[in-house]
Amino acid sequence: MLNNTINNFAFSTTALALSIALSTCLVPVSKAIAADDINANNSADNAQTSASITGNIEEIAKEVNKKIDFVERIQIIGHGNKLRTEGGSATLIAEAELEKFKFDDINRILYNVPGVNIREEDGYGLRPNIGFRGSTPERSKKITVMEDSILIGPAPYSAPAAYYFPMMSKMTSLEVFKGPAAIKYGPNTVAGALNMTTRAVPDESEGMIDVAAGSDGYTKVHGYYGDTFGDLGVLIEAVNMQADGFKELDGGGSTLYGKGDDNTGFDKNDIMIKFRYDLTTGSVDHTFGLKLSYADEKSNETYLGLTDDDFYANPNRRYVASELDNMDWQHEQVQFTHFMQTDSFDITTHVYRNNFKRSWFKINGFKKFDNQYRDLQDILANPEDDANTGFYQILTGQVDSIEEHEKIILGDNAREYFSQGIQTELYFEQVLFGLNHKFNVGARFHQDQIERNHTTDSFVMLAGHLNSDGEDQKDSTINREKTDAIAVFFKDTIKYDALAITLGLRGEFIDSTYQNRIVGKEDDWQKKSSHIWLPSLSLFYTVNENLGFLFGVHEGFIPTSPKEGPETEIENSVNYEIGGRFYKGDLQGEAVFFYNDMSNLKESCSFSTASSCGDSLDKEFNGGEVDVYGLEFSTSYTAKLSEGLDVPMSIVYTYTDSEFKNTFVSGFSMWGSITEGDGLPYLAEHQLTLNLGLTAEQWDINFIARYVGEMQEVSGKATTPEGDPVEKIYLEGATTEAYVVVDLSASYYLGQYGKVYIKADNIFDSQEIVSRRPYGARPSKPQMLFVGYQYNF
Repeated sequence: MLNNTINNFAFSTTALALSIALSTCLVPVSKAIAADDINANNSADNAQTSASITGNIEEIAKEVNKKIDFVERIQIIGHGNKLRTEGGSATLIAEAELEKFKFDDINRILYNVPGVNIREEDGYGLRPNIGFRGSTPERSKKITVMEDSILIGPAPYSAPAAYYFPMMSKMTSLEVFKGPAAIKYGPNTVAGALNMTTRAVPDESEGMIDVAAGSDGYTKVHGYYGDTFGDLGVLIEAVNMQADGFKELDGGGSTLYGKGDDNTGFDKNDIMIKFRYDLTTGSVDHTFGLKLSYADEKSNETYLGLTDDDFYANPNRRYVASELDNMDWQHEQVQFTHFMQTDSFDITTHVYRNNFKRSWFKINGFKKFDNQYRDLQDILANPEDDANTGFYQILTGQVDSIEEHEKIILGDNAREYFSQGIQTELYFEQVLFGLNHKFNVGARFHQDQIERNHTTDSFVMLAGHLNSDGEDQKDSTINREKTDAIAVFFKDTIKYDALAITLGLRGEFIDSTYQNRIVGKEDDWQKKSSHIWLPSLSLFYTVNENLGFLFGVHEGFIPTSPKEGPETEIENSVNYEIGGRFYKGDLQGEAVFFYNDMSNLKESCSFSTASSCGDSLDKEFNGGEVDVYGLEFSTSYTAKLSEGLDVPMSIVYTYTDSEFKNTFVSGFSMWGSITEGDGLPYLAEHQLTLNLGLTAEQWDINFIARYVGEMQEVSGKATTPEGDPVEKIYLEGATTEAYVVVDLSASYYLGQYGKVYIKADNIFDSQEIVSRRPYGARPSKPQMLFVGYQYNF
């Protein structure tokens, strides 16, 4: 798109210059004869005027190119109408594609990217679980998540689980990097990186209003307005999105704490203000940017699922034991950017601060009795077992809690985070030894911190609703983890005839601290330091303007948390890829084979993975050697049926397989007792996405169909939290069902009066179990219908 803008501007400039020249040449003969009388002064004036026009055009071109270069330093991929020759796998989903389906759910957007594995959870994508190339998708903690090229996770080093995720409605593009392309976007480089780009400050007055309503009380109000006054540009954008939720709460909801309805939905807000100031000093151009944003969410979400029998009777049912579950968070962001450009180099510097505070009050299980936990997974997997029947009846409100161990524990997992730092990135070109080198060098100093303040309350089930047992609130986890990190990277792309060689090197230098803050346990603390250098190499050979081949190898790394001791190893791997790209007009494609050779796979036990963590909550586990390999394929083509009538279509396919290389027993419940050759959990072998559209001048209609193969719920046999095999095995051999989902969108353009659109998610209303974690079966999103109106001005 950006290259198109450059090409269009260059064409317009050339056309203007030609028209001036032609106007001079095609003077009528009578005027030409009269021109003999023009004196030298007039000729000089004409020459001055011509020079002035040419100078103005050059100044405009320079200003446009400067702004384009600045935007490209935020939106990392710049795709034009030509063969892409960058090393490593990179995918861009541009604004036009995002507008096509107006998805609010990041999961639905990323199904159009090969090599992405997802574990769905709530149906709305509020807290997504995203992995690349077989990495564990749990809370997207193994990928590097960025907004406008800045780390956006609450605490990317200390606690990378992404309980905050930006709102998709305000994004104008998404970029996915895998393989050597991700080496510069740490700290997590095993799987890859995701960068989301917010709207740029416009060069002239521009705005939009988008309102929509749909199933289950869904509403959206989204708008922005921006303008530039001289050298100062301003943009303000705001979104409100809410829904009543598609799940049906038993008993109609609780009257406790003022909750008297069965709302299982959410209410989200996001407001962003941007400023941009352009300044030229001599031959140096500067652009200063400031972004301020605030977002919040209140959602009546739970971790409690269903038994399989209850799911197949009504997948949208929700047990009454979850009636008080509620997530409440606030996010604040400040980001200052300086972009400086000269004829020989450009440098971009960001200074940023993110604050995130959240409180998730939700069911954790039953009260500990006789030093044992009642495992909610076990109860919902085996509700007819004599030991579980009574507890299942309490969860569903059929009977009252009588005994002490029948009390339900609700935990408030309150946490406060901050993430701040400064990063700078330099681009320049140099000819060395007769070869052209494109250098990209960067450094970042980053700090982040998480403070956990988990408390628990006891409740009894009484007359089909939860009631407090009157006991005082208890502290369960109160600690702090903090990290100071310096990261540097170096990339050199060397052009030798048709071959582009990119050498990369990344360094991570990490100092972290952990302290238990429970009264009497303050001596439980540790400090540690670590560092690592990560090399990468990528090659791209251009056969011709339509075809090229790529190869890449890089070392991947994920650090351990500040709390973990030396017995827990870093996640480390050597990753390979080989493939090719094709581009010819309306037809383009890419195929990449990848192989990740992991020397150690690392996972952590959390509430979102399982209820059977016990005293191992937040503990990390070593998984030893693991191989992950597969194929990523994507192709697109636009057929032209007639003048003004196009049929865009695309195919995205991913094949992934994995296997543990060792036999061992782990206390991590998603692994259990592993036998060599076992595969990773929540990793579909086959995924396929088909897009088909019909586009005319005033309307368009688009379909997207997704197939996701079955996934294992656990790799081996289940174990106790201590790592001992157990007789009663929950989820051993269990899989999610393979499923197909088809979505539809259609728009009709009203000219100057905007456009109306409709969309239908899951038009065939097919629901399957997408996960049985952490507690029981979870459904995919049911059929939902939406209608909206958008006006641009």
